[in-house]
Amino acid sequence: MKLYSYWRSSTAYRARIALNLKGLEYEIVPVHLLRDGGEHRKADYMALNPQGILPTLEDGGVALTQSLAIMEYLDETHPTPPLLPADAVGRARVRAFCQAIACEIHPLTNLRVLKHLVSVVGQGEEEKLAWYRHWTGEGLKGLEAMAAGSGAFVHGDSPTMADICLVPQMYNARRFNIDLTPYPTLVRIDETCRALDAFAAAAPEAQPDAGT
Repeated sequence: MKLYSYWRSSTAYRARIALNLKGLEYEIVPVHLLRDGGEHRKADYMALNPQGILPTLEDGGVALTQSLAIMEYLDETHPTPPLLPADAVGRARVRAFCQAIACEIHPLTNLRVLKHLVSVVGQGEEEKLAWYRHWTGEGLKGLEAMAAGSGAFVHGDSPTMADICLVPQMYNARRFNIDLTPYPTLVRIDETCRALDAFAAAAPEAQPDAGT
């Protein structure tokens, strides 16, 4: 397997965690999102992923895109340990948590949107940061409520796709100096996850292209 990844990409971070939890061997292929206008826009990468976004997972000659789809693919092809609960209600709850991050927070706060705010809309650095912190804060409020009454993790006592999505989001929140005091459940779960080897090995600073 080859994972096309950038160390600070939260979506690639999700895929790295999932691969690690499954105990799968894979090669990291760094794709720099800033160098030379963004390597994700180069023709060779666009041939793999027509959207020009991260991550892309190559497995057996097939290129798979979108982190949530990649996680479900890994769960179907390598069922142990499972990333989704066994019951329908549990699976719906975990998927809803994932989508609250991937469909609600991330589209408003990703690199493309932040760059557009500055270069096209004409917002300054302070306005950009205010935008990021507002929408992240709104999202975290909902996630805190959704995680209420959870076990050690977002759903029960083993990590699922929900935790895989949460940890990169919390990393980004800390990176942008968002006050996490109002979200004690999320903070607790994030700390529990990051203590696991699979999460620690997937962390941005542990990647071969870290700091580039």
